[in-house]
Amino acid sequence: MEAPPVALFDSLKAAKPFFLLAGPNVIESEEHVLKMAKHIKGITTKLGIPLVFKSSFDKANRTSSKSFRGPGLEEGLKILEKVKATYDLPVVTDVHESHQCEAVGRVADIIQIPAFLCRQTDLLVAAAKTGKIINIKKGQFCAPSVMMNSAEKVRLAGNPNVMVCERGTMFGYNDLIVDPRNFEWLREANCPVVADVTHALQQPAGRKLDGGGVASGGLRELIPCIARTSVAVGVDGIFMEVHDDPLNAPCDGPTQWPLRNLEELLEELIAIARVTKGKKPFKIDLTPFQE
Repeated sequence: MEAPPVALFDSLKAAKPFFLLAGPNVIESEEHVLKMAKHIKGITTKLGIPLVFKSSFDKANRTSSKSFRGPGLEEGLKILEKVKATYDLPVVTDVHESHQCEAVGRVADIIQIPAFLCRQTDLLVAAAKTGKIINIKKGQFCAPSVMMNSAEKVRLAGNPNVMVCERGTMFGYNDLIVDPRNFEWLREANCPVVADVTHALQQPAGRKLDGGGVASGGLRELIPCIARTSVAVGVDGIFMEVHDDPLNAPCDGPTQWPLRNLEELLEELIAIARVTKGKKPFKIDLTPFQE
């Protein structure tokens, strides 16, 4: 049974040790998405981690116009509806234009705002008016303080169910870097903080293609590093794109985590979360030390 937005939002905020937004980058087919949902749910249920299944119906911001984008809005939402009905899972997907929000809001439990669009007021307001949870990716070009304003735009539109997501900051032309300080500073937005541990390791337009053109590369081998850091700092949620065959994924293959390694990595992250005190501010005593 589908939980109302407030109930789902409250359960995610209370998740111990963290909640997980996970799935393949883009909907490749109904069969593939259902397979991925089945296996990821099996792992997270075993480990006791709240799961929101993620996949995109349209990757509108691909580097090349020749790249695979997905099935589109209508077909993609039908497939996500089937995931919900078959596996009793909440789902998250992204929107790129304001006119998509109403239709997406009828299916998705969480509407995601892409990083490139995190300051687009009309898009934020249209998403907010659906009443669904809004996950705003921090732009690669933005300071974390910008997300306070983006979150406030959603709240001022009448929707308190908002969270913000760190996904790396541009470091030169073809690289991203994750500044762990951002996890602390994003808390000033007064909402759950999510770490995107896969997109954060993209190398935008950093891979030359045979025959000309470029595509995004990535540093998949560093996903555990960023995930460990995020959990140690005490983020509320982890966003992770997962694929059963990353080398043949039609979109963002270099930064999708292998399904066969998902359980092992999550077990390690849970172990870190059990010992860290990262969710609580460290009380610094600046009074003079006395012998």
